[in-house]
Amino acid sequence: MRILMTGAAGKVGTLLRPRLARDGRTLRLSDLHAVETGPGEEWVTADLADPAAMAEAMKGVDAVLHLGGQSRERPWADIVHANINGMQVLMEAARNEGVQHVVLMGSHHAAGFHTRPDSGEDLPDYAFPRPDTFYGVSKVVMEALGSLYHDRFGMNVTVVRLGTCNEGSLDTRGLATWISPDDLTRLVEAALTAPGYHVVWGVSDNTRRWWSLEEAKSIGYVSRDNSESQAAALIAEHGEPDLTDPLHHRAGGVFTLKELGGSW
Repeated sequence: MRILMTGAAGKVGTLLRPRLARDGRTLRLSDLHAVETGPGEEWVTADLADPAAMAEAMKGVDAVLHLGGQSRERPWADIVHANINGMQVLMEAARNEGVQHVVLMGSHHAAGFHTRPDSGEDLPDYAFPRPDTFYGVSKVVMEALGSLYHDRFGMNVTVVRLGTCNEGSLDTRGLATWISPDDLTRLVEAALTAPGYHVVWGVSDNTRRWWSLEEAKSIGYVSRDNSESQAAALIAEHGEPDLTDPLHHRAGGVFTLKELGGSW
């Protein structure tokens, strides 16, 4: 099995590469910045928005794990080029090659202005898009394009509304939003074979989690990690989280604040 991983030079790609290694599996790594390949890996340099380059990168591929594009808030034109135009080029290349399974790394910023439900229940799967940035808008488009290519062309597509992926939670917000690299690998493995179209929250089953895991569980994801083991040290340093503060009350945290950028 050959999997094309775009954005392989980025943080998430770096975390996932060794964890996705399997006998009989080849990871075809792609990015604008080359990385040194290891066993079971091959490299191709490709701009997501270049149809010829993406068609070449897609040759012989069985599945796609799309991590590429702008990973932070940028001017609109930059976001459109990499995350919207590049996304459409990627999907079209996959369709033309006959790829059946595509995993798209979306973001919680597609739903950033959602708040903790007053009921104390989880924020639902497929919560209506409420993007908090231009970057968030591009992830809404990602979800829409994934839906289109599933409904029109029959591709199996899973979009992960990714939370905070690091080796450990870096702050008290992460006690709710963190997903361990091992859990993200489990989620990606489930998504690589999931039939149909799905939008799932990318989060570990943390004690303080407030994003639903029902849809992720429905495709076979089993979380084995929990940020609560890190809570005591983080709370000792930063204090108990104020759940009325936008940092903890809104899915997008500080990215929902007007002061974030001068373009607002």
